[in-house]
Amino acid sequence: MSRRPVPGMMAAVASSTGTPTAPAPPPAVRSTASAWRDPRLWVGVAIVAVSVVGGARLLAAADDTVQVWAVSDDMGAGDRLGEGDLVAERVRFADEQRLGDYFTVDEQLPADLELSRGVGAGELLPRAAVGSAGDSGRLELPLAVDPEQVPPSVGPGAVVDVYVVTSSPGAGGRAAETGPAIAAATVLDAPEQDAGLATSGKRQLVLAVEEADAARWFELVAATESPVLTVVRRG
Repeated sequence: MSRRPVPGMMAAVASSTGTPTAPAPPPAVRSTASAWRDPRLWVGVAIVAVSVVGGARLLAAADDTVQVWAVSDDMGAGDRLGEGDLVAERVRFADEQRLGDYFTVDEQLPADLELSRGVGAGELLPRAAVGSAGDSGRLELPLAVDPEQVPPSVGPGAVVDVYVVTSSPGAGGRAAETGPAIAAATVLDAPEQDAGLATSGKRQLVLAVEEADAARWFELVAATESPVLTVVRRG
């Protein structure tokens, strides 16, 4: 008579040697927490955020410069100022009160600005050097000067002094006055030396001067025997 195997006995299987072996246990599964719940991650994020904010505030506190307008090229008295004539320059003023002497980029500039004196390329635009067009009250004074009495660097926008020296032997060749006959005048036009030489061999300069200075100039020249003009450039 054959016997049926008992179901419970199927868990044990005889090996080739006849020794029963137990089935392999299932692998252990270890529970893991989500990465975003790891407190170390949030501590690192907080450290980075504090570093970024602190660095930005430190840089902002260190940058105490301000943008002001400067001229892009040499300009003389009487020249009109347009947008193309100005460039923004970042400047740090040791004395904050000096900021009021210049035009900042943030403020609205009048539409009819005109220079009352020469301003060099790259120079900050001072308020004292501009006015409304037509209000300067300046005249254009032409001068004929010996080429050797004019520095080669003199050109439009240069600021010059003009001295009147008499060549009369009685005066000993001394200056008619102790100071310049024309002081701090802006050169409006100064043709190149070769182009500006006429038949007299003189070089022409056109200066911007006040009406009172022009009247005094003509009186001085008329009262000086054989005047010789000497132009001295400032700066």
